Amino acid sequence: MEQTLNESGWRGSQEGWLDAAYDLLIESGVDSVKILPLAKRLNLSRTSFYWFFKDREELLDALIERWRQKNTGNIVRQTQAYAESVVEAMFNVFDCWVDNGLFDAPFEFAVRSWALTSDYIRAEVQAADEVRLEALKQMFIRFGQSENHADVRARTSYLVQIGYISMQTRESISVRMKRIPEYIEIYTGQAPEQRDLERFFARHSYKPD
Repeated sequence: MEQTLNESGWRGSQEGWLDAAYDLLIESGVDSVKILPLAKRLNLSRTSFYWFFKDREELLDALIERWRQKNTGNIVRQTQAYAESVVEAMFNVFDCWVDNGLFDAPFEFAVRSWALTSDYIRAEVQAADEVRLEALKQMFIRFGQSENHADVRARTSYLVQIGYISMQTRESISVRMKRIPEYIEIYTGQAPEQRDLERFFARHSYKPD
């Protein structure tokens, strides 16, 4: 992480300011993401902020770009990942739902909450939803689904997950993993084989009871 040093000490880094803004967004919502609270959190001067961002709006734009790149970008990449079957392809997408490194659910909730008070962010969220749904639809089409079936399966699988996030549903990893075979069968029309489950569990270091 690149840092800037002057006579009075550290000004921090652009990534550091952005990380602090992310933390405040998750903890308290967008109204809390302001320059002075960020400076206090980082133990830096307020003027240090302006070495990295023109103003608060530029910082907020950077937060949205981070959200786009991580959450939307990774969903799209997972739909395009190599898979020998639609079941394996769906498991690739499910990686997003169990790995916060691929898809940040608290970030998603915070941005969707922000969209309730901002027309601009609402448009960003709607655009992201369309991109994600289209990627899922194309994934199903690649495995022989008709366009209509692919569209409905994409919406079913995606909107259930967004429901989990919007309702802030909490369930243990063991409960979630036990439900996954049925989710996969409902979403794809095919029951996963044991080897499919074992590969998925292994890459998430999960051992069934």
